[in-house]
Amino acid sequence: MLEYDFMRSAFMAGGIVAIVSGAVGCFLILRNLTFAGHAMSHIGFAGATGSALIGINPLWGLLAFTLAAAVAMGALGERWRGRDVAVGIILSLALGLGVLFLYVYTSHATQATAILFGNILGVERETIWALLGLSLVSLAALAGIARPLLFATLSPELAEAKGVSLRLVSVLFLAIVALMVGPAAAAMRLTTRLHSGVALAVLLALAETWSGIALAYATDWPPTFWIVLTSCAVYFAATMSRAA
Repeated sequence: MLEYDFMRSAFMAGGIVAIVSGAVGCFLILRNLTFAGHAMSHIGFAGATGSALIGINPLWGLLAFTLAAAVAMGALGERWRGRDVAVGIILSLALGLGVLFLYVYTSHATQATAILFGNILGVERETIWALLGLSLVSLAALAGIARPLLFATLSPELAEAKGVSLRLVSVLFLAIVALMVGPAAAAMRLTTRLHSGVALAVLLALAETWSGIALAYATDWPPTFWIVLTSCAVYFAATMSRAA
């Protein structure tokens, strides 16, 4: 399997994303922001399609839209009760733009479909370097805000009284977020300690991603299906083991 260059690229790209997803996902679960994590992928699609329309690399459009959406979500819903409303509003706007861009982009339907669904087996080396750079920035940013983020998550009123800006922390964290719920949710079912949870989430994300790619190679089914199926299976197994 590893004799093929595209498989090695897939494992590298998947591993990079899995590490960031596992680490950030723990805070995503603690802050009850799984809906925001899900929304980011749809928002990113609108940005990627829009940038492709004007001849720009879809990656930069995706980044621009998700960062702008993160700032808007954080600014509109820094309090718990306002978050779902803020995420829903931004998601609805992004989906509307995505539909418009896709309608205008019908002459390039194949590329639009690739943007929407992706294919980890088709990742190019230049994309891997971009992923690595973005991942290092994300992990460094997470490390920089980890303490105030945890403080604001566990005790927002006390954190605000101590001078921590809840709005700023929310904006900064959402700027790091992507679709990264499954491994972290399973890890939080198996341990209550933050550091252990982060480490376990990273390991689970790596295992689920790489096993999904290997299963896709063996069955010729889409990698996304296997990765998501594996992630859900691990989460349900962790839930049942905790209940037992």
